[in-house]
Amino acid sequence: MADSPNGRSNFWTQANALLRKNLIFQKRNIKTNIQLIAFPFILCLLLVLIQTLVNNQLDKPSNRCGCTCVDTNGDGQCERTCGIEYSTLDQAFTCSIPHPPQWPPLLQIPAPQYRAVRTNFISYGDLPDDSCRRTGSCPATMLITGNNQTFGQSLARNMFARPFNVNFSDFLNSLADDVLGSSSMTQYTNFLEPALASNFPVDFLQPQCASNSQFSVPLQLGSVTVQKDVRCVQGLHLWRNSSSEINDELYKGYRRGNPERNINEIVAAYDFMNSNENLFNVSIWYNSTYKNDTGNHPLGFTRVPRSVNLASNTYLQLLLGPATQMLFEFVKEMPKPETEIRLDFSSLLGPLFFTWVILKQFPVVLTALVYEKQHRLRIMMKMHGLGDGPYWMISYAYFLAISLIYMLCFVIFGSAIGLKFFTLNDYSIQFVFYFLYINLQIALAFLVADLFSNVKTATVAGYIIVFGTGLLGGFLFQFFLEDSSFPKAGIIAMELYPGFSLYRGLYEFSQYSFNGNYMGTPGMRWKDLSNSDNGMREVLIIIAVEWIVVLGVAYYADQVVSSGKSPLFFLQKNQKNLSSSFRKPSLERQGSKVFVQMEKLDVEQEREKVEQLLLESSTSHSIICDNLKKIYPGRDGNPEKVAVRGLSLALPQGECFGMLGPNGAGKTSFINMMIGLIKPSSGTAYVQGLDILTDMDRIYTSMGVCPQHDLLWETLTGREHLLFYGRLKNLKGDSLTQAVEESLKSVNLFHGGVADKQAGKYSGGMKRRLSVAISLIGDPKVVYMDEPSTGLDPASRNMLWKVVKRAKQNRAIILTTHSMEEAEHLCDRLGIFVDGSLQCIGNPKEVFILL
Repeated sequence: MADSPNGRSNFWTQANALLRKNLIFQKRNIKTNIQLIAFPFILCLLLVLIQTLVNNQLDKPSNRCGCTCVDTNGDGQCERTCGIEYSTLDQAFTCSIPHPPQWPPLLQIPAPQYRAVRTNFISYGDLPDDSCRRTGSCPATMLITGNNQTFGQSLARNMFARPFNVNFSDFLNSLADDVLGSSSMTQYTNFLEPALASNFPVDFLQPQCASNSQFSVPLQLGSVTVQKDVRCVQGLHLWRNSSSEINDELYKGYRRGNPERNINEIVAAYDFMNSNENLFNVSIWYNSTYKNDTGNHPLGFTRVPRSVNLASNTYLQLLLGPATQMLFEFVKEMPKPETEIRLDFSSLLGPLFFTWVILKQFPVVLTALVYEKQHRLRIMMKMHGLGDGPYWMISYAYFLAISLIYMLCFVIFGSAIGLKFFTLNDYSIQFVFYFLYINLQIALAFLVADLFSNVKTATVAGYIIVFGTGLLGGFLFQFFLEDSSFPKAGIIAMELYPGFSLYRGLYEFSQYSFNGNYMGTPGMRWKDLSNSDNGMREVLIIIAVEWIVVLGVAYYADQVVSSGKSPLFFLQKNQKNLSSSFRKPSLERQGSKVFVQMEKLDVEQEREKVEQLLLESSTSHSIICDNLKKIYPGRDGNPEKVAVRGLSLALPQGECFGMLGPNGAGKTSFINMMIGLIKPSSGTAYVQGLDILTDMDRIYTSMGVCPQHDLLWETLTGREHLLFYGRLKNLKGDSLTQAVEESLKSVNLFHGGVADKQAGKYSGGMKRRLSVAISLIGDPKVVYMDEPSTGLDPASRNMLWKVVKRAKQNRAIILTTHSMEEAEHLCDRLGIFVDGSLQCIGNPKEVFILL
């Protein structure tokens, strides 16, 4: 696509200019970039350091499988032998267990103080009152229901009718005939039964308990002998009329707020439904409130098998007699090799820490965008011809490249130091996840930037979002993720917040890497995304969809908020080029004759000239202002402010028009309307035949602006500023170099290394001269200068005047000033601007005579 013949730069020329400027800007901020990249490096090193210190503690002999010296040959020479039989309870977890021990099957029985009693909420008369809790004698309750009450109660009576029988010389193996239970919490594995290895007593259920039905037996656990208390507990089976009654009672008997855990007061419940002598059909409720809720927990470790055995056994005994028994001797774990205790902190803490690492890019992008907005650099670039398309494409690609480099360094460094979070999970899944999220994050930054106009405010808000999201993810969102009862729809709804979708993805990576490190298996692979427990697939879909939606909304908001377009701009048809024919005088202008008659003759003649020019098919006038007005609405009880009152002005090519007036007269408001910073309240203006209301983007390509306040990048040099704006004006190669050097020389910024000095180190006068040079580079057809000589010493001011006088020969210039000397020296015509309107207009001598 070639540049247009009238000298306007095309899309790719503008994109190239912005890209070059961004690369220079990035090069100047290399120190900041190093500090940014150092953050994840330091965090990863901190994780490795903590992990090393903890693993050193875990490697101590007290935490490894126990060993002793054994004389195997009887020759007095001993060999060091290790095993669970030589280990303490703390060491046993790490030992090789080729033959796991056998443990008696148990029921989960609530502790005495938490067993079911009659209360205001549970008013069944067959429950004991709460006085039994004070004495610790409350029975362990089972609930029974079914279609046949007689049959169901007969089955229930057989559940623990056999007398307690134990062989103290072989305590564990003799317990298979007895109904045992415990209030201890179950574990992930069953290599060591917590009911036997803890301080909790073992309970045996009987219809009635004798007064001396509690005793203690020695129990050998590895190399340790413990005294285990065994006590009788009354087993109470109660009939309920339906399963819904049981559900209601179980719900009301669920105790919340216990300092250790939430528990249920009922041992188990059985619905024998339509069971009879020819059919056995039963549903079982089991007590799972004593299990550890993190991770997978097999049903065997929630003490379900004994409940199933009780129901099956009692049915056989009812049919075949009490001598019949389905013996349930033991439960045992699978064999396992020796286990080395290792904690992978990158997986344990990864979701929280790495959420902070990735989100840290958000305030960086946000502040860069708000900086351009606050210092009006975006509008300055736009006024010199940079279109929205090139700006969005290059800015987005620029931030994406920085974010990709940041994430690449993060993953490479984490992998290099051996963090399992990175090394075990498939790198292709990680790339897709990080790539999608950083795109969403950049789109969010573009959208949120429209809400801020101050860099400090945006920075504070950005970092609050970073740390707040991490903390909420770690201490709120993760709680819901690990709660199996929380609905999946609720999780998906929470993941619509981008920070939580990021946290969920990192959480999935951490779970797979932690389990892979513990089990010696690979981490997450693509096939794992089809697992119903893996939330990565839904996260990827949510992030991808949100990226597209947020990017579209951000672009729309930018067009409406920053560019000042109508909210329905996408429905408006392109306006015709008005270079061939202007609009007819408006009814509003025709109806303002009363106001015209009050104007002075010279101002009235200028208005009539404008009306005549608008009726002509062509004109040599570069600027025509048609009854331009600007009214600021009243605020806080103050009346509205009329800044510009129906200004009509015609300016031919080759003329410099000066506007004089006191502060607050409306000069800057007029300039801001002409350069597109604010919209007129009514009226319009035509620049090179283009309407400022509809064709401002096209006007920018042939316009130069020297604003009242210098809009410069602090880290770019004077030469780099001019190179950038020269490229926007379609200057290339030698023409660009020559134009830049001539501009620098004309404003006395070429010699002494000043041209290659950063603008942030310029004096106020040097910045002003650079702003004038920027406004004139690229041969713009129309130039606006708002008090260009402010802050200049006499020598610099005289030199600047020479530059402006040379420049006005082939362009139209509007210049505002407080200096009559400057106006007389530069301007072909002057207008005195007071209280928003022209008081007189003419050449400098005529105006000064009137004054």
